Amino acid sequence: MSDAEDGSRTADIHFRVRLDASRLPAAIEWSATDAPGDAPAFTRAILLSVWNDEEQKAMSIDLWTKEMLADEMKLFVLQSLMTLADTLERATGEGEGANEIRIAGQRLAEKLGLLR
Repeated sequence: MSDAEDGSRTADIHFRVRLDASRLPAAIEWSATDAPGDAPAFTRAILLSVWNDEEQKAMSIDLWTKEMLADEMKLFVLQSLMTLADTLERATGEGEGANEIRIAGQRLAEKLGLLR
């Protein structure tokens, strides 16, 4: 991370994906300049969305390794959906829309058998 003269800072996030012979993700490594520690971390899945201003649409990169278990993926998707509700509410103040996402998430959790 570096500091600019105006007090702003920059941070870098890096992903490295090792592919198997079939070009499927075999290992996913990530690091961030703001993360504690120097060593890269490994994960079995990432869901990355970016906003395309010009086309006014979301673009995503969704990757997972063979080691990612189906039950873990279900939980990961559900938690990501609930995080989107929080993001919508914080970014726009749209509490009603966020609650609709949470209700849908609750229904999804029931359907997927994720409620404890």
